[in-house]
Amino acid sequence: MLFDLDGTITDPAPGIIGSVIHALVTLGVEAPDFETLHWTIGPPLRSSFRRLLGGDERVEQALDVYRRRYRDGAMFEATLYEGIAETIAALDAQGYTLVLATSKPHVFARPILAHFALDHHFTAIHGSELDGRRDDKGELIGHILAAERIDPACALMVGDREYDVKGAARHGIGTIGVLWGHGGEAELGEAGALALCREPQDLCEVIAEKLPFPGTPSPAAIRASQFRR
Repeated sequence: MLFDLDGTITDPAPGIIGSVIHALVTLGVEAPDFETLHWTIGPPLRSSFRRLLGGDERVEQALDVYRRRYRDGAMFEATLYEGIAETIAALDAQGYTLVLATSKPHVFARPILAHFALDHHFTAIHGSELDGRRDDKGELIGHILAAERIDPACALMVGDREYDVKGAARHGIGTIGVLWGHGGEAELGEAGALALCREPQDLCEVIAEKLPFPGTPSPAAIRASQFRR
């Protein structure tokens, strides 16, 4: 099981959006209202700043300001979605191998999972590098599959944004789109999510329908392999 972090396990809006606004204000740029910046949760941060600043010229400067605030404590300005900790513990107990797959730099992802006492449930924690390597979700998932020797036919992605769905699909992996995050039903449906889940408490049941036994091909993967023949 590949798990996204922001918008799937945690609601990071205060820390991420607050740091984005801080970076813009520090650079002398008028910042949009907090509530209009939820779209910055999910895509690579460089692309978000490129859009906000209208080009590349000050992106690295904005990232530096953002990361200083984020590293100094804003990374922990997040909350766990109700029921997600229990769901992750249950999946771990059932024998699923859990791997974190986040576009957030892994140097931030690791302490965040540890802060919420969830890190021990994950076999591996993967994220992007600070220089931007692997901040594309498809590239990241490809790296994870190779590094952890995961068979795509025996894997599922769990995430809240189209980037999760499309990134996993590049490797033949279906995604369970979660509706408690920042994407929404329309975005996930249009991206091609395998299934949608409305509450963290329902995730175990949805996963069991799509990947009944840990380590075995999902029904969707079996159908796809039969079609290729």
